[in-house]
Amino acid sequence: MKVLIVTGELAYPLIKEVVSDSKEEIIVHIVDNTQVAAFLTPRLIINEVKKCFSDQLDEIDMILVPGLIKKGTKEITKELGIPTFKGSTDGADLAMVLNLIGSIDLSEDKPADKLIEEEKRKEAFKFIEEFENDEENIRRLLEKPNNILIRNLPVGEDFPMRVLSEIANAPFLSKEALINKCQYFVDSGADMIDIGMAAGEDFSDKIPEIIQTLRPIVGDRPLSIDTLNPDEIRVAAENGIDFVLSLDLGNNSEIKDLLIEKDIPAVLLPTNFSQGKSPKSPAERVESMHQLIKDTEGIRYVADLILDPVNSSSIVESIIACNDFHKTNPAPMFFGVGNVTELMDADSGGVNVLLAGIGMELGVSILFTPEESGKTRGSVYELSTASKMMFLAKHRKSIPKDLGINLVAFKDKHKRNDIILNELDGIEQVRQEKPMKFIRDKAGSFKINVDYGTTVKESRITATHFKKNKADLVIVGQSAKEVYEEIISKELVTRMEHAAYLGSELQKAEIAMITGKEYVQDFELFKNPDQFKN
Repeated sequence: MKVLIVTGELAYPLIKEVVSDSKEEIIVHIVDNTQVAAFLTPRLIINEVKKCFSDQLDEIDMILVPGLIKKGTKEITKELGIPTFKGSTDGADLAMVLNLIGSIDLSEDKPADKLIEEEKRKEAFKFIEEFENDEENIRRLLEKPNNILIRNLPVGEDFPMRVLSEIANAPFLSKEALINKCQYFVDSGADMIDIGMAAGEDFSDKIPEIIQTLRPIVGDRPLSIDTLNPDEIRVAAENGIDFVLSLDLGNNSEIKDLLIEKDIPAVLLPTNFSQGKSPKSPAERVESMHQLIKDTEGIRYVADLILDPVNSSSIVESIIACNDFHKTNPAPMFFGVGNVTELMDADSGGVNVLLAGIGMELGVSILFTPEESGKTRGSVYELSTASKMMFLAKHRKSIPKDLGINLVAFKDKHKRNDIILNELDGIEQVRQEKPMKFIRDKAGSFKINVDYGTTVKESRITATHFKKNKADLVIVGQSAKEVYEEIISKELVTRMEHAAYLGSELQKAEIAMITGKEYVQDFELFKNPDQFKN
């Protein structure tokens, strides 16, 4: 197959290099007087191909244009009679695109690498969906000792790790707050919802109403209660709770018979909090857990060896305890990921995916987290995604990379290099000598805010217009573009520097809305922007 790759002058050396080993016959052509490939248009490409390849059109089987051009390629295909598609957004990925010719359908509108990512993502979710819907296989797997059924949810080492999200301090929340928090967790991908009670308190009287409030929202998902108080566990069990967190060596004798009678599974802890005892070493944890399993015979359980925060008791010791326990007992295990993320000043995404990977290797079945601080907002979504990544990696016997699902949020997997700055030598470069003098726009000024909803879709950017220091209009949108286009259409900006300023601030607001960062007008989003520079 003969493929014509159309590009600009700056990208040409890179593209020529990356396609050199292609199995296809490749022609790389620079469009005359065009340095930046993304600036090409369908009409420019049509004219160039007609001018330079008029006597070869019948020999060319396909044309690939830069993935970054704004318009689609349908016009080129129609006028030249040659199938024309968008290549990759980064010239470095063209070799991958060429190697997949014939095995994927390229697009006239979407860049090839984005198309490949979408296909990988579809395949990944299709695999997981088919696994989760294979009822015969699920029944077979549930016969194994390392898997159990909680309500209608299969849980265990043979299934994706389930994400249990905690509504912390549930007795203190209003009905509306309970509903909003629960719905947010469900929308974020939680498999199970936990009612977090207050340690040392007894709110047994509130439990029936809390369960009744949450049940319609969780639907068929398991609903659990997080308490060591036997009275609270008893009331929850009598009111249809699906899962109990937790039994230990101090409270199990008071409540185990009821849980056996109602067949309610429980998390087991190797502690005796009523006596202030908590084992430290891996051997002590495993020994205490085996003792509790013996004392609670008849209860279906998930073992929690207690994942410690970094540099508290020891996260390493707790991981060793999980590993040692799993060697002797195939029962499902519980991983309190929130113990680590909430007690570490780092963005939660990377921490969550790493702990999910460790959990997968250990045989963990449940990943547990609240979202009680700004730095851990989004943890449920992150763990839900990480669980899928690890499930795919496990079944493909691969590392968790290029799976079609990822948690790369603030950086990119590939560093773009199709424009080489050295080739701009000789072109005049200027720097600002002094800041511009501030001159108030006669059309008025704006106060920009972000209204954060429980999800990004429910969030919005607001730009309040002030004329002579009085608010007279609020422009609302879900993107910077929506807001600034409305500002322009209503002629509310007359100075170029004001328009540039508004564009910059609105884009910051959109980034803050998407990432959950706090937006304050005229202040940087990131405390140390230099950390992101090369």
